[in-house]
Amino acid sequence: MSNATNGNGPLEGRVVAVAGAAGPAGRAALLRLAEAGATVVAADADAARLAEAVDAARYAHGGATVTGDTVDLLDPDATRAWADRTEKEFGRIDGLVHLVGGWRGSATFAETDLADWELLEKLLIRTVQHTSLAFEGPLARSGNGRFVLVSAAGASKPTAGNAAYAAAKAAAEAWTLALGDAFRKAGGEAGPQAAATVLIIKALVHDAMRAERPNAKFAGFTDVKDLAQAIVGVWDRPAQEVNGTRQWLTPQP
Repeated sequence: MSNATNGNGPLEGRVVAVAGAAGPAGRAALLRLAEAGATVVAADADAARLAEAVDAARYAHGGATVTGDTVDLLDPDATRAWADRTEKEFGRIDGLVHLVGGWRGSATFAETDLADWELLEKLLIRTVQHTSLAFEGPLARSGNGRFVLVSAAGASKPTAGNAAYAAAKAAAEAWTLALGDAFRKAGGEAGPQAAATVLIIKALVHDAMRAERPNAKFAGFTDVKDLAQAIVGVWDRPAQEVNGTRQWLTPQP
């Protein structure tokens, strides 16, 4: 019997929203959050893949509440409507996990295509802006809310061919830490009641990648299951310890 059904999971009673839930990292997060007892509200732009991810999490943890919403996170009004709908339906929101990803790069700096920047700015920055603005209020009202951004080590040490990606990730980190400062200020002398934090990886790996490349070492990569565990772990410590921090899941460059 899973934690979701026997009522003693570490996130029992919590409501956690996952943005970009249909990819491998999203699937792993839905599974782990459901296992930990959370009510999980998943969103993605790809309705078919989202339905598969939600069904997999429900099937793995019978009794877990896992729902899916097809949301265009590039639309600020649609994002806010998703947050409002979620809080109204479940009475609270205790987490927003941002897993919207994307990568574009070039062989050299000179070959950088600014069309890559235009795409990455939407995927990696706009979706962070829209979700953070929509969910700040509910997370603050939660009493122990968490906004979790997954970022990349490359943001701290950009390489020539990754200018657009690294710059977008660095901007997303800055935006998330600004949200953390808002939580800090709102908490006053008592300390923040919610936390914004950045989990930093080199890159992600999952079982299908290993099956495709059985001889690859994936050195320094973070397994999506380990990332999911780290996401659940952001509720283990008080908001004051977590807020405004970068947590490295790979060695710092």
